Formats: sequence, structure tokens, C-alpha cells
Amino acid sequence: MINRRKFLGIAAGAGAAVALTPELLRALRDPGAALIQRAIPSSGETVPVIGLSFSNHAGCADPAALKEVLKTFADNGGRVYDAQHGNGAAEQFHATAANELGITNRLFWSTRGTPPGPAQLGPGSVKAHVDTLLARLGVPRLDLVMLPPQGDPMHLAALKEEKAAGRVRYIGVQVIADAVYPQLEAVMRSEPIDFIGVDYDVGNRGRVEDTILPLALERKIGVMAFFPFGNAGGASCTASGTSLFSRVANRPLPEWAAEFDARSWAQFFLKYVISHPAVTVARVGTTKATHMLDNIGGGIGRLPDEATRRRMAELIDSFPQATLAAPAHAGHGPPGSLMLPAAVLDRYVGEYRTTGGTLLNFRRYGAMLVAKMGSNPDTVIYGRSDTRFQLGPNFIEFQLDGTGKATGLVLEQGSQKVQASRIR
Repeated sequence: MINRRKFLGIAAGAGAAVALTPELLRALRDPGAALIQRAIPSSGETVPVIGLSFSNHAGCADPAALKEVLKTFADNGGRVYDAQHGNGAAEQFHATAANELGITNRLFWSTRGTPPGPAQLGPGSVKAHVDTLLARLGVPRLDLVMLPPQGDPMHLAALKEEKAAGRVRYIGVQVIADAVYPQLEAVMRSEPIDFIGVDYDVGNRGRVEDTILPLALERKIGVMAFFPFGNAGGASCTASGTSLFSRVANRPLPEWAAEFDARSWAQFFLKYVISHPAVTVARVGTTKATHMLDNIGGGIGRLPDEATRRRMAELIDSFPQATLAAPAHAGHGPPGSLMLPAAVLDRYVGEYRTTGGTLLNFRRYGAMLVAKMGSNPDTVIYGRSDTRFQLGPNFIEFQLDGTGKATGLVLEQGSQKVQASRIR
């Protein structure tokens, strides 16, 4: 019988896509290799360390392929299913795919506490959105609901009421950019939350590893790690080529990775993240069932110790950041994006500081504008107008003075807005 690890080795060596029939999937499952389980600190309940989200993949990938990914995930022990990022269509797709597969009640649902979109919403929106999700999923309660930490405090108060009423089991706050880490830390210290969600990978450690994760351990708060493979343009379908996979390029996996049962770069990256004692679950996203199986392997077997983690980080740090490649789309970005003149892009080049102290740098790379936020990798941002750009699922609105010079910007993360001033 072919086992999962042997199959992945063959597939990797062949460099070819392999069709996953139901028979082959059954053959690949190893009953003796189960996903590692991690306890949620506030309750002791355990969940598998590998989670899944399609984010904006739902808007640009074959729905049948995504359903096969979800089926592979669930059939191989996955449970944590995160529908909080992306637009309303992505949120709906998560529910539809699970319902059509008949696995809705087997999953641990992670969702957002307010509807997607830039509208300013009152505290009643939390209850209304929970009502909508409960009806859409056909479940008696939601497992985890998270809000941005810089939002209306009344939203978190309303979410706590939903938990007290038994309609939500766990509550938390999440960020997808370090511009709001000060607000995240404040909520972690002052509110009785169960979870946080943060970007975290071996190439993006910085403040998360130095401050946020130790605070989560201290406060007994669970952690969902977003983008464990690096944030390649956020949750966009058109990744800019700045992911960890681009960074390692065609380099062979080091032989010492076998010491912690990593047999691919994906497993190397995942094992670094989930080996941190504060991390409860690492959330992956993929459009291929074969990749989902590979990701599952990152949550099986031995994990690196602290000395090995340092070695892993030093190895990745020794690789230069990947050179950005122009997206293949004719408009240099997702549908609706604009190809702006170099003169327009050049007026935004410079350094900006948010009210929370995070630095944002912008540079022009050919016909593209590239953003670097804090310690995050360089990411292509796509023009929606002469002043408005898309950064993954978020938007940046540049502010101009009377002469047309950029003086600041507003970073829009869903319904939340973060101000930044130009400093040079």
C-alpha cells in the first residue's frame, strides 16, 4: 500500500499534479499518523493544529477544486474552518461547500463578528451577523467569532453578550497588519478573550514573537496563526511572489529537517509556527487537494525544539527576499485594477507612520507600487483609482494636498480605518 509520505515524495520528485481519486485518498491515509491536537487555554478543549480558510480564493478558483480541498482536509482530521477573511462571497462559499459535503457539524467554525464591508456599523450588527451565520450554517452556535481590536468597543461588548447567551462559544480579536498591534495588546490585557488571530511565519517573527505570543501565554489566550507560508499579497488570488515558497525558490530542503519529520518546505514552515507553545492552530489556504495533504503532514509527527527553531529562522533569514514578479493579469492585478502611470505611482513613494507607530514604506517597481508594512514582506498593491489602492483584502486611500503631493493615507481594514502621516 502506498502511504501518504511516499506519495508526496513521488509527487514532489515528479513535479507533476496528481489526480486525487477517492480510492487514492483512502490509500494515502495513515491510521497511525494523526494530527497533533492543541488545547484551547480558556477551556482545555483540544483542536487539530492545522486549520483551513479559502479567503478570497472563493472568488477566483474552481469551486469543485476547493470542495475537494475541504473534503481532503476534513477526511484527514482537520476541523478548524476559518471564514472570517475575504468578502461576503467568500464567507458564503465556506458555508455552501461545507453544507454540500454534509460536514458542517463536524467542523470548528471560526467567523467574523460583523459583516464584511466598509460601512460604520452599530453594536446591533454583531447580533444580526450572528443570526445570519447561524441560519446559514444550520448550527445551534458558532465556535469562534473574532473582531478587529481597533473597532467600536460596543462590538466586543455585544460579542460577549452573544457568548453569555450560548450562541457563541469562544470570542477573540484578530489583526492582519501590525499597524494595530498596540490596540491588540491593550485588548489582550484588559478583556476576557479566548483567542487572537495574527500573521506569523518563520520569515515574519518580529513583534509577534517578541511580544504578542508571550503575552498570549501569560494571559492564557489561544492563537490562530494566519499566513504561515508568508503573506503573498494578502488573501488575494494573484499573489505577488513574496511568499516563503518564492524565497526558498528551488533550494533543497535541508537534511536535518528530517529530525522533526518535515519532508517538504510547506511542512518546514508549518512546523516552525505550530512548535511555538502559544500557537493553537495554523491556518492554511490552498486550491489543491495534494497541497492540502502536504499541509496536513506539517501537523503530524515530531516538532522542532527551541534550538532547532533558531536554526530554522537563521536559515530562512540567510535567503534574500524574493524579487517581485509582475502578476500575469493584463491589468497587473485582480479584475478591476488599473495600470497607473509612473508619475502617479511616484508621488506615493516614501515612508509613512501610523498613529500606532508602525512604518509603511512604498516604492515603485516598474509599473507597480510595492508596499512594506512593518516587518511584513514587500507586497504589490493594485490601483483602483488615482488615489486608492488594494492591499490583499484591505484598501489604502492616499491623501493629497492642494499641490497634489501625498501627505498621508488611511488604511482601511474592513470597517476599521487607521491613519498614517507621511514622514519623508
